[in-house]
Amino acid sequence: MGGEEGLVTAAADAEERAFEAGLRPRTLAEFVGQRKAREQLSIMMAGARGRGHPPDHVLFSGPPGLGKTSLAMIIAQEMAVPLRLTSGPAIERAGDLVAVLTALAPGEVLFIDEIHRIARPAEELLYSAMEDFRVDVVLGKGPGATAIPLDVAPFTLVGATTRAGLLTGPLRDRFGFTAHLDFYDTDELTAVLTRSARLLGLELRPEGAVEVAGRSRGTPRIANRLLRRVRDYAEVRADGIITLEVARAALRVYDVDPLGLDRLDRAVLTALVKRFGGGPVGLTTLAVAVGEEPDTVEDVAEPFLLRAGLLARTARGRVATPAAFTHLGYDPPADPLGRSQTLPTPLFEPGFEAGTA
Repeated sequence: MGGEEGLVTAAADAEERAFEAGLRPRTLAEFVGQRKAREQLSIMMAGARGRGHPPDHVLFSGPPGLGKTSLAMIIAQEMAVPLRLTSGPAIERAGDLVAVLTALAPGEVLFIDEIHRIARPAEELLYSAMEDFRVDVVLGKGPGATAIPLDVAPFTLVGATTRAGLLTGPLRDRFGFTAHLDFYDTDELTAVLTRSARLLGLELRPEGAVEVAGRSRGTPRIANRLLRRVRDYAEVRADGIITLEVARAALRVYDVDPLGLDRLDRAVLTALVKRFGGGPVGLTTLAVAVGEEPDTVEDVAEPFLLRAGLLARTARGRVATPAAFTHLGYDPPADPLGRSQTLPTPLFEPGFEAGTA
């Protein structure tokens, strides 16, 4: 991940996914968080093993970095079957899907990441494969076209999506089990970090783990990424032990504040508060003020700011909430939506550690 903003984004590149492979849990017992989903999956897989059949098709939805791929791998591991991984964007034609399906071994788990992005012709072919374990391959065109049915070995499809609303109804209805993965709380992320530190051979003190967990936006992927950066700092500028003081110092260097906000997040809030008196202000104007594209502000910064209660969307534009004023060290306006058009009075000189009290 390049740049400071990459530290607290939930997306991962190929290099980070390779690193994550060594930290992924292998069984449901090792998987931290998502208690309800784990319990339901355990019951479903136990029933499937008892019947000697593959489990029902499974759909995981939720923001990136919460463990959808890990759970797909765990299903294959606990069912003692192979796992084949692909993604929706990689399946551009129906023929691509036929090649994957006909190569499956009996009982194999097929994982399709970002399944909402699968091509429509391939999606329609997937319906019969999921229900009847059969696909119809059409040869030729026009009146002379011939449909040849091909049998597919019984398999379990595990789909993952970050945009469940983009799934078509017919595809969603063909999954026997669906689960939405929620963000993690600090205790769960602390457990994730403690396990990761053990696997990496790090000495992570409990208070250091809590500090990193609290800045991880409720996402295990971000927690593990921050742990790697704190490890670097501890090895270079400390004695290698990650204490509370070391964790705070490291995350200050990497510009991740106590709420998990990075440079872009704080730039958006600062522009709203200082330049526009809390708003409301349009997205394009706000993006120009922080020197970013509107899509970057909307897709990268806003989701977490909204979830953290620091920013609100109104019909008239973006508005900083009283919590945003307080976090930046300013006296919140009397208007609960922060629509004051006068420059706010600072409670103290705003700095990086604003909002730590």
